[in-house]
Amino acid sequence: MKGISYRRYGGPEVLEYGEVRDPKVGPDQVLVQVRAAAVNPVDWKCREGHLDAVLDAVFPVVPGWDVSGVVVRPGAAVTEFAAGDEVVGYCREDFLSRGTFAEYVAAPVRTLARKPRTLSFEEAAGLPLAGLTAYQVLVKALQVRSGETVLVHAAAGGVGSLAVQIAVHLGARTIGTASDRNHAYVRGLGGEPVAYGEGLASRVRALAPDGVDAVFDTVGGDTLKTSANLLAPEGRMASIADPEVVRYGGRYCFVRPDAQDLGTLAALADRGVISVHVQETFPLERAADAQRLNQEGRTRGKIVVTVGRQEAEGAVWARDEERLLYGAGQNGML
Repeated sequence: MKGISYRRYGGPEVLEYGEVRDPKVGPDQVLVQVRAAAVNPVDWKCREGHLDAVLDAVFPVVPGWDVSGVVVRPGAAVTEFAAGDEVVGYCREDFLSRGTFAEYVAAPVRTLARKPRTLSFEEAAGLPLAGLTAYQVLVKALQVRSGETVLVHAAAGGVGSLAVQIAVHLGARTIGTASDRNHAYVRGLGGEPVAYGEGLASRVRALAPDGVDAVFDTVGGDTLKTSANLLAPEGRMASIADPEVVRYGGRYCFVRPDAQDLGTLAALADRGVISVHVQETFPLERAADAQRLNQEGRTRGKIVVTVGRQEAEGAVWARDEERLLYGAGQNGML
């Protein structure tokens, strides 16, 4: 199959487009024909080796954790999905190797949910990682309640834009930092935009004189200190960008795959509560350009890689009976 891979850590130039190994489908996995895969900052951070201390890289690595696509075949132990089902997934494993920037991915069933009917494949691909991050931080880590005031940093980005929508849905007054050009966008999501940079504290204080009840940090660094000083008594802070948040009494969060949470997000999308803005799409062979753009850090919403449709219903796999059945010996184990 065609895919993107890298054989060593490095910049976008290490990404290669070409033939990559076909995925094997384990008992608890689902073979998905990829229609779209979102780009996330973690993709280029992994590619550059920044997560080497926590994730082994089995080279060549196919990058990508987000996916939307169509089920070709469920593994032997999977009853949740059938061939032809449209799905979305945050297909993260605890090592780097078998990603979503390819024509097919064998996704662990624990990472998948049914695709929202109201979203395109491109929009749906941008939901899993960003949506789960926003949901798990706001609902589980910060436990945001109706009537509270929440400050969301980088509110026009992939995670931030979904965080604004979810916080508003929870009944919170939501203030979001964004560049001037994105203020109208943040307002359209239901947030109250403020410009980031020098003077941020005074601008937030003008809107919330008594402080904010919760801060969702996606930036880290000096923003943590500024945010800590904006908290109301008993206020909470969580960061997905900087473990140093714990020095300010906050919580560092790393999103985890959760099929139930992803299903909740899909339902919110179908109800029109949340939407995914796709800034730009790139064909699979231009994945390096997609990562370059994402790494610039000025994305509104999501950048998505699209994968051309292959033979309907995975017929390319059905032609090879041995591959489809993944070996008589394995079948005989059950």
